[in-house]
Amino acid sequence: MSTNASNNSPTRPSPNPFERQAPIPGVKHVLLVGSGKGGVGKSTIAANLAVALKSEGLKVGLLDADVYGPSLPRMFGALNQRLAISDAGKLQPLVRHGLCLMSIGFVVDENKALVWRGPMLFKAIEQFLRDVVWGELDVLVVDLPPGTGDVVLTLAQKVPVSGAVVVCTPQNIALVDAMKAVDMFDQVKVPVLGVVENMAYLEQPSVGGADPVRIQLFPKGNLDGYIETKGLSKLGQVAFEPRIGLSSEAGLPILVSEPESPMAENFRQMARKLILLLK
Repeated sequence: MSTNASNNSPTRPSPNPFERQAPIPGVKHVLLVGSGKGGVGKSTIAANLAVALKSEGLKVGLLDADVYGPSLPRMFGALNQRLAISDAGKLQPLVRHGLCLMSIGFVVDENKALVWRGPMLFKAIEQFLRDVVWGELDVLVVDLPPGTGDVVLTLAQKVPVSGAVVVCTPQNIALVDAMKAVDMFDQVKVPVLGVVENMAYLEQPSVGGADPVRIQLFPKGNLDGYIETKGLSKLGQVAFEPRIGLSSEAGLPILVSEPESPMAENFRQMARKLILLLK
């Protein structure tokens, strides 16, 4: 009588992809900034939070992981800049406003499309993590691409991630995608440290001594209710403020162009909350 050997072989446990994690030398914390969708100002929030963390005395790096649509070179006035190579053959990040910056935009021209399949993307992310001279950093802020795909999974499998920030605008059509981002982080075992509500309102200047009026540009959805249900922290609200956008277009985060403004202080307050959560 024949015997099916496969029935008698011991069951092997499924490999745990997170067991392959290895810290980035010199980097204490990796902080992801995601949104689940594009157009909500995620890169603007990531850039200004990174500068705010730096203003609070931390050593900070900023990694643009949006390989197909990098925006940080423009936001930091570093278009057409190219990277130097260290004696050990590793990439030297650019330094702007005290931050160590890395982006595919320093390698590929801004107007050139990257037509890459998954393996090329994985290799690029791996190089950003392992082949860059990050030095000693308290926090490496990672600006994620939109969506819930390969980049986040790759990061979560390759390095220990301390936490994530989710960016959302007020309306429910944006909340649906933010909820997917939160679920994604749950699945890859990355704690969500808080949510930033961007473009929360437009503040009309006061006239004749009257109090400023807040105009709701987007229909107010159920973001606050969802945050409460999930037990998440709301790190803060960011107003729809043209000066923030104009500053980014000029290559100067608002904390650099207007460091004493209420807008800059708002980001610093959010950074202080994150510092406490990262300890």
